[in-house]
Parts: sequence; C-alpha cells; structure tokens
Amino acid sequence: MSRAALVVVFCSSLEAATLNPASIQVWNRYLATAEATVAKEAQKPTGFLWLDQSSERRRRVHNGEIVADETYSPNEKIPDALIHDWTGAAFIPDARIEDVIAVVRNYNHYKNYYSPTVIRSNTLEQNASLDHWTVTMMNQTLLLRIAVEADCQATFTQVSDKRWYAISTSTQIHQIDNYGRADQHRLPVDQGDGYIWRLASITRFEERDGGVYLEVEALGLTRDIPFGLRFILDPVVRRISRNSLLESLKQTGKAVDEFLATTEQIAATNP
Repeated sequence: MSRAALVVVFCSSLEAATLNPASIQVWNRYLATAEATVAKEAQKPTGFLWLDQSSERRRRVHNGEIVADETYSPNEKIPDALIHDWTGAAFIPDARIEDVIAVVRNYNHYKNYYSPTVIRSNTLEQNASLDHWTVTMMNQTLLLRIAVEADCQATFTQVSDKRWYAISTSTQIHQIDNYGRADQHRLPVDQGDGYIWRLASITRFEERDGGVYLEVEALGLTRDIPFGLRFILDPVVRRISRNSLLESLKQTGKAVDEFLATTEQIAATNP
C-alpha cells in the first residue's frame, strides 16, 4: 500500500513535458539505495521500524496515533524533477501480520479501501511473493479531469513469522486526459502535463505488542516546480503529501478491522 499512500497531485498551470532520462537514472539509484537499506535493516534484531528511532514516536503510534514525516535524503542533484520521500506509521491492535498482508495484497478491493483517490484497481498476476496489478487514481479535490493509470509490481519478503517487508514500484504510468468523458484518452508513458512520473513504496510489517505495526515509505518522482511558483506550491505539495499518507494508513487500518470482523462472523456461523 500501502501503494495508495503515494502523492497524487496535479498542477493545472504546468505545460506538457517529457521526462528527462537523466532524472530516471537518479531516481533508480535513489530507489536502489532505499531497497538495500530495508533489506539490511530487516535482518537486525531491533531497529527494523522507522518508529523505533524515537521512543516518543513509538509511544504515540502504539497509543493509536498515525504519524508521518518527510524522510528524503538527497545525495545528488536531480535534473528537471523532484524526489519525494515520506514515511508514515500506524498500529493495528488485535491483528495478526497475515491479516494485514492479506488486506494489502487484495488489489481488487483498493477502489473500496482507498476511495475516492483510487477509482479502479485490478489484480493482473499474483503468486507467493510477487504481485502485478493496475490502478487508476485521481485527486478529486483539485477539480481536474486528469487521472493516472499505473501498472505496478510488488515483491513480498518474509523475514520471520512476525516480520515482513514489501517493495512496490510502478512499471508504467499513463496520464489520462478528460477522464470520465467521451473524449478521454491515454497519453504515452512519461508524457503529459500532469505531475507524477514514477511511484514506489516500501512497506514494513512487524507483529508485536498485541497487534501489527504498519509502516509505509512512499516515494515519488515528479516534475519540478517552476522557480517562480516554488515558494507558493512547495508547502502545498508537502501538506498534501503528508495528509495523503496519513489518510491512506487510516484507510488501511479500517480495511483490516473490517476484514477481521468478517472473518469472526464467518467463524461464528461455521463453528
């Protein structure tokens, strides 16, 4: 998820553009570093979770608060684009790790879990550790008729009975102009006047303390904000990014609660 926690922002004032290949190279290196980090930290006996870096943050999350903060650590300049990297954490009491993963991997229901941002979602292929799905998203609050259709894949790694992590990346993103109208049309990959070029997420699951800690690191590659608009738009983009991640984690927790309630009802009627 977790995959719907990612930034869905559009700037109507931007002209059409094509993604710079040099930006893709920087993005790929940044994502590779993030993936290597989670694989390394997963093997540590402690410190796997971002929330464990702060006892105050861990206390707040365990007490039911959902927290999120920007975790971007630039190591090189990226041309004509921006990298966004936010991490959020939530605690789902009375859940088992397999319950949370079952919900996160139920892509056919993403349009139900994450409405109104997700307007269509379908599983294309799934096995024990690799998923492939498609999702169509639109930010209803900006009153734009631009949507994005993303093909995504995710790999799930089981570290132990109580610890998993998943790495999700977009393989293709198409802008859909005039979505929902008779003249809607899909643009080629990496073209358009929308905002998003690439999406990725790293999701960490750990069962302890009577429930499951769920963390999502949401990463995005977007077109740059023009210098003249940066002072105005940058705080708006940051606020929307944070709020989107918080809402997505809240929606995931609600989906898990509903899954557990349904499972209990089925068990009660089939003793």
